Amino acid sequence: MAGRMSISRKATLIISTLSIISGCTGLPRSGPDPRAVEADATVKVASADKKVGVDYALVDINKSVLALVADKAPQSARGSFGGGRGGPPNIVLGVGDVVQVSVFEAQAGGLFIPADAGSRPGNYITLPPQTIGRDGMLSIPYAGKVRASERSIDAVQTDIAQRLANRAIEPQVVISTLTNRSMEASVLGDVKEPKKVELSPAGERVIDVISEAGGLSSPGDETTVTLQRGGRSVTVSYNTLSGTPRENIYVQPGDTIFVNRDRRTFLAFGVTGQSGRYDFDDSNLSLGEALAKAGGLLDDKAEPRSVLLYRTVDRSMLKSLGVDTSRFSGDTVPVIFRANLRDPAAFFAVQKFPMQNKDVIYVSTADAVELVKFLTIVNSITSSTRDIVDTHDTLRNQ
Repeated sequence: MAGRMSISRKATLIISTLSIISGCTGLPRSGPDPRAVEADATVKVASADKKVGVDYALVDINKSVLALVADKAPQSARGSFGGGRGGPPNIVLGVGDVVQVSVFEAQAGGLFIPADAGSRPGNYITLPPQTIGRDGMLSIPYAGKVRASERSIDAVQTDIAQRLANRAIEPQVVISTLTNRSMEASVLGDVKEPKKVELSPAGERVIDVISEAGGLSSPGDETTVTLQRGGRSVTVSYNTLSGTPRENIYVQPGDTIFVNRDRRTFLAFGVTGQSGRYDFDDSNLSLGEALAKAGGLLDDKAEPRSVLLYRTVDRSMLKSLGVDTSRFSGDTVPVIFRANLRDPAAFFAVQKFPMQNKDVIYVSTADAVELVKFLTIVNSITSSTRDIVDTHDTLRNQ
């Protein structure tokens, strides 16, 4: 009977201890108790089932998926604007340019050279510098208004000479550009000296004008270059421009080039060697390399069958896999890509699966580890309860 009472008393103490521990607010804690936070809230905005409510698709990484994620071609400057081959763009005069016009005659006694001037080397006069106005015209004595804007220097020289042919002696015209404001391109962003670069007839390519602006002020692996032209724009990585000559196209007058540091990072959570935020460092980073950066999987805790990568992808990609996307709205879909590293072939797959900026990696904990955690807690509570019972019996017997 005493044994039964002792067992009953121990069971009661265990239940009481569990109740006290589960509801006690005096135990050590790094912050407020979750139940207190919820109870003391003036207004609660939460779903009834405590879920976030974001619909997502779960996709296993396999050969078919690799074919889709790896074939995504980057933007091409040459494909968007051309100019990778051939000569530089034609340089023409434009509004705002400052030019100087010189008129040569075959001999004295003509329109500009008086007869008493005698023979002298180069019978010519130089007109005062002129700025091409908003109307795009130059004013030339005895030739009148001559259109200069959007025309080459050779064309304007010939036009002026033809207009003077009936009054001057075999006139020849030479135009010198003093300031070429219309033939400039702007370089902005992460360069050492943002500026307007004057283009020359020799032709400058994208990397040339970046060099004119002092070069990059950020690592090339993390730098993108955006070229804006005529209401269109294209963005390519700096490494693409420097490593693929045909992408390093000629710059046109009026182009705007933005150099931007795109610090690409990913997050790693779960039972990796070290959770945190990591920089790509390399222009191309695979899922396998990202896992290595985060310290790999912990052998005694990780579940290799459940390596998860969170990313938002285009709806078209899921359709290509035959996934029904009717439940998702918008052009993008949240997707969890899952890699099973218990499969030996999966190590080839993760080496080919490309990482993207802001990806999130989560390595799940093995079920056995969760069981060990539970048993540890139960054992701790049982040991504490046994100590309480022993202490109670000792005090009673005294």
